[in-house]
Formats: sequence, structure tokens, C-alpha cells
Amino acid sequence: MKDKKRAMGRGLGAILSAESKATINSATDEGADKFVGNIVEVALEDIYPNPTQPRTYFDEKALNELAQSIKNLGVIQPITLRKDGERFEIISGERRYRATKIAGLTTIPAYIRLVNDQELLEMALVENIQREDLDAIEIALTYHRLLEEIGLTQETLSQRVGKDRSTITNSIRLLRLNPDIQNAIRSGEISAGHGRAIISLESEEDQQILFDLIIKEKLNVRQAEQAAAVLKNPKSPAAKKAKVELSNNYKKAQKTIADILEVKVEIKASGNGKKGKIVLDFKNEEELEYILSHIK
Repeated sequence: MKDKKRAMGRGLGAILSAESKATINSATDEGADKFVGNIVEVALEDIYPNPTQPRTYFDEKALNELAQSIKNLGVIQPITLRKDGERFEIISGERRYRATKIAGLTTIPAYIRLVNDQELLEMALVENIQREDLDAIEIALTYHRLLEEIGLTQETLSQRVGKDRSTITNSIRLLRLNPDIQNAIRSGEISAGHGRAIISLESEEDQQILFDLIIKEKLNVRQAEQAAAVLKNPKSPAAKKAKVELSNNYKKAQKTIADILEVKVEIKASGNGKKGKIVLDFKNEEELEYILSHIK
């Protein structure tokens, strides 16, 4: 089996002769049909990453796991390359390319595309949105580049990536957040849902207040949205009546106090979650004395 694979490698490698590497650069060149639509083995040393690749972070552990899989099974899904003179630029599959290098292989199966730079960028961006596990900020940046650099309309972009226009709009709005908040989304410290709650506030000061509150109190998205509503209009009747759902820390404190005092305890948090009060229920003077004895 190994000899057969080596023979196949030599046969496919012959397609990428020195002459074809130098002369075949467009779909109209003689011999281009040997590339387009076919899977060929390409030497890793002839491949370089796309400098406009939207993904900027590759998890080392995941790469090593993929490399081990490639050692055992080979590269199951070919990568896609653009011919660039005698070399090849990655359109999609940089993660597989990196893992193949880690696995110690010298070639990788690939589809060869003969396209111009704008088509390359568009294919790379759309490919990443559809097939790679990008974080919410990377996705937003990718949408923005497709609109600004490629000149797609939101309607066309919606069709290309299979997403509603509102989804694309809400995603791009995350780029208006300050860098610290964007980094928190990228690292997974907060979610894109938290980010949308924060960006609903016009004031950067209020956005920072809500962000700090989310981190400190570990608010879920619903709690963050409630806090945002209060920050938008703290004097409104609705805000005054709004009952902010307790954070997990407050719930834990409420239970701890209730267990110690053996009475019903309620913690009431203010709209922004920074202030509040503790309400203790007692039925008579004896219960009050019991509570006071524990406090003392």
C-alpha cells in the first residue's frame, strides 16, 4: 500500500513540473485543465499562507490533535490553493496545512484555483465564515471586509453566506465596541450576546459600566439586557419597577444567609447591580431576637 501511495505521489507531482509551475497562471493557459477541478499533491515548501486570512489564531492543542489524525489517516479533505507563479497561495485550509507540516509530511492534496486577487480574497472570506470556527469579532471583521473591500451589498452578502441581513448588521455593530470589550468577546470572557447588550447603549461610559458589571457579577445575557434597559433610562417607571434577576453570587449569598439565620432572606439588587439591600422576614419578637443573636 505504501509503494502504491509513493507511486501516486510521483505521478501527481509530475503534473507540477517546473514548466507548468512557471507558465500556467490563468484558466486560458495551455495545460490549465490539468489543475482546475482535479486534486493534486503539492509540496508544502511551495505553499504560503494567504496574508489576508481572517483567522489570526490557531489553537496549538487542536493543531497537534489534527496532526496526529493526519499521521494516522492522511489529509481527508484537500485544501484549496491559488497558483501564484511557481508557488501556491492558500485560499482555504491553512489549519490543515499547518497540521500537515507538524505531522512531518512533505506534500498535501489540494484543489488548484486560477483566480485574481479579489476573487481570492472573496473566496477566502466566504469560505472562513461558512467552514471555520471564527469568533464573533473575526466574523464581524470578515463581514466588514466583504462589504468594504470586495464591495458586496448586504443583500448579496446575505445570499453568499446564507445569513439574514439583520444577523450581518448586528454582527458588524460589535466592531463599534472598544478594543477591551472586543478582546473579551474574542477570548470567550463574554459572549456576542453580551456584546449586543453593551452596544445597545449609546454612551461609552454606560457601555463600560455594563461591561464591568457583567464581568464582576457574572451576568448572563438576559441579566445584561435588563441592566442595559435600566442604564438607558434609569428614571423611567419601567426601570424603577424592573426586577433585575440576581447574579449567581447574589443567589449564593442569599441562600447562605437564609441557612444561617433560618429565616426567609431576599436580596434586592439595584438596576445596575452595584447596590442593593437585604430583606429579612421575621414573624414575631422572638424571631427578631434570634436573628439579632446570630448577627452579634
